[in-house]
Amino acid sequence: MSGFVRSKATLRAQRNNKIATFCFYALGALVMLLIFWLLFTILSKGLPQLRPDFLIKQPEEMDAGGGIGPVLFNSFYILILSLIISIPIGVGAGIYMAEYAPDNKFTGALRICVESLSSVPSIVFGLLGLAIFADYLGVGLTILGGGVSLAFLNLPMLARVTEEAVRAVPGDIREAGYALGMTKFHVIRKVVLPVAMPAIITGICLVAGRAFGESAVIILTAGLSTSGEMWDFNLFSPGETLAVHLWYVQSEAIVEDARQIADKSAAVLVIVVLLINFLFRAPLWWSRRGAGKKSGL
Repeated sequence: MSGFVRSKATLRAQRNNKIATFCFYALGALVMLLIFWLLFTILSKGLPQLRPDFLIKQPEEMDAGGGIGPVLFNSFYILILSLIISIPIGVGAGIYMAEYAPDNKFTGALRICVESLSSVPSIVFGLLGLAIFADYLGVGLTILGGGVSLAFLNLPMLARVTEEAVRAVPGDIREAGYALGMTKFHVIRKVVLPVAMPAIITGICLVAGRAFGESAVIILTAGLSTSGEMWDFNLFSPGETLAVHLWYVQSEAIVEDARQIADKSAAVLVIVVLLINFLFRAPLWWSRRGAGKKSGL
């Protein structure tokens, strides 16, 4: 009798496992279909109309046929500036929280604050940047204000992702390094960080994509205009970005081809975000492929 009950329970567990497996596969397929549908909808509207000159021409206020040259340059310029500031500070803060910070109430409160800042709406960071650069420093709406404000926006998420990535590294790997006589810093640099690097790169991809597509922070700190030059490296020039230009063209522009410009700008925005993710992940793929070939030998 007990064997019959046990076999019946085993059959029930196997049936539940198959149902759960099917549900998870169905959810994954649903998410993939939704992503592909969104990409197809955006790219199919803008990509057929996209021409190379659209990427380098000046935007037009009254006449049809404008481009996105200066705003596309500003998008990359502000993104690079924000990453230069946020990556060293965010990754360093995450390493400190995971490896050096003592486990006490203050550290716990600090971790809660970082998690809370990660969920703060971006417009709050825009208002902070506006108060610092426009009101307190009096420099107005500039590329510098937009880049630093985006760095503030990215710091909490980057620090939290780095901390979790470093904590996820098995302790046995650290102990093996210490057993070889390595110092704590040497273990972190040579052992922990290489293992945690894929997760850290994922966090950088997330904040980079978020920064490139951010509009609320840029409107409040960098403005709704450009200097009119294609390659303007002046940090105190106005810094309208592609995401802000897309919003402006779709909502307030009076040019007759505003809808076409918006469709093409949205396609460029999606393509650039995908390229950013590829460029950050490509070195990891190549290093894994090289490691696989070496192990195969």
